[in-house]
Amino acid sequence: MDNCIFCQIISGQIPSSKVYEDDDVLAFLDITQTTKGHTLLIPKKHVRNVLEMDEKTAEKTFSKLPKVAKAVQKATKAKGVNIINNNEEIAGQTVFHAHIHIVPRFDEKDGISINYTTHEPDFEELAQLANTIQKEVD
Repeated sequence: MDNCIFCQIISGQIPSSKVYEDDDVLAFLDITQTTKGHTLLIPKKHVRNVLEMDEKTAEKTFSKLPKVAKAVQKATKAKGVNIINNNEEIAGQTVFHAHIHIVPRFDEKDGISINYTTHEPDFEELAQLANTIQKEVD
């Protein structure tokens, strides 16, 4: 896609700081560097996001995630990493070429906070929802 910044990075039209590349995926440092070593892992095949990935592209992309994440953590001496994937604008996706953020974590003061609101479970409602999702998976 001519207007996709990640496709332009893959083709070499836009330079990047590559950390890993093979025939199917590319990993490079995010220019925003949320924390030192913030890396993006992307499929070379243009696909909008995980929701539009076929199984083969997902396998090729996600199978490289542990290797790249371990390398980022080791190289940066991070205490841990967040693996983040945003799908669609409502979920925070801003570049519409599938990508996975690998964000090294160093301490509680690194400016990143992920909070989930919890609710009391309604087990009947959970069972119904699980059933509905199962039907969609099948």
